[in-house]
Amino acid sequence: MSELRWDPLKLHWVIIATDRGRRPRDFQVETEAAEMTSCPFCYGNENKTPGEIFAIRSSGPPNSPNWKVRVIPNKYPALRIEGDLNKRGYGLYDVMSGIGAHEIIVETPDHERGLADLTPAEITDVLVAYRTRYLDLRKDLRFRYMVLFKNHGTRAGATLSHAHSQLIAVPLTPPVAATELKICREFYDTKERCIFCDLIEFELSAGDRVVREFANFVTVTPYASCFPFELRLYPKKHSHDFALMNDGQLSELAVALKDMLLRLKTVLKDPPYNFILHTAPPMQQRLGKPEYWSSISYDYHWHIELVPRLTQIAGFEWGTGFFINPTSPEDAAAFLREAEI
Repeated sequence: MSELRWDPLKLHWVIIATDRGRRPRDFQVETEAAEMTSCPFCYGNENKTPGEIFAIRSSGPPNSPNWKVRVIPNKYPALRIEGDLNKRGYGLYDVMSGIGAHEIIVETPDHERGLADLTPAEITDVLVAYRTRYLDLRKDLRFRYMVLFKNHGTRAGATLSHAHSQLIAVPLTPPVAATELKICREFYDTKERCIFCDLIEFELSAGDRVVREFANFVTVTPYASCFPFELRLYPKKHSHDFALMNDGQLSELAVALKDMLLRLKTVLKDPPYNFILHTAPPMQQRLGKPEYWSSISYDYHWHIELVPRLTQIAGFEWGTGFFINPTSPEDAAAFLREAEI
């Protein structure tokens, strides 16, 4: 029989339609490669992109080859860094200028390798680039939140097949993040505990949704997964801010992240997916709200969310806010646990 499951962090219901139970082979889709005669992210094409903001390279000047990871402004940004917010009312509406930052992290110079194919040391370099850009963008007092995400595959929104992720700084807290931050703060106000720490402790004791446990990280399939084979990667020790991780911790995270991506690639034959890094926002003082971030270092817990794009959102989901997942998180975890990687 199907079950309705409540997600206390996202405040929505999910229908786990076990009667429709689907196995990994039922979700395998043909890889769609975007046609391109010359990739701007490849070695030797550095002059085809805007000038780099940051890079990890063995030698050479900026915007030259010999790089391992390269960060550049998006050539067609959703938000632009120059200008003032100019917040204002428009009838019953609110409007402000499209101010922000939109950056591309090119993860490897090798066009044929995805993030799952990189070595842990190479993935560590990517994570160092993430951390560096987070810390730099936080200095801009106009930015309230940074969204770091990766679209892998055409079906997940990637317009270029060369492995890359994106970082967008926005001048307000997005609704999804605001809801999660509010829930964490209210839970801590009531119980003086982190809701994520409680969740991780429960999942480790239950075990049936744990995909892989490391010394300091754990990968699980969420109890109320909206989509088949949805995954979360958590630090086991409480930590609110990804950007505060040291190099050793990033190296450990790289091993756990590669394991998660490789299991997914093995079981589902390299599916399209979206990857989002959720971390604490810049803890800037808010005028008239001195207590705004007073407990965030205790109540929030950074994490990585990965959603394979295997099913479509249709009328029922749009009309109700419910999601129908045809593969239980417990079955998904078992398939991923047993994968030979």
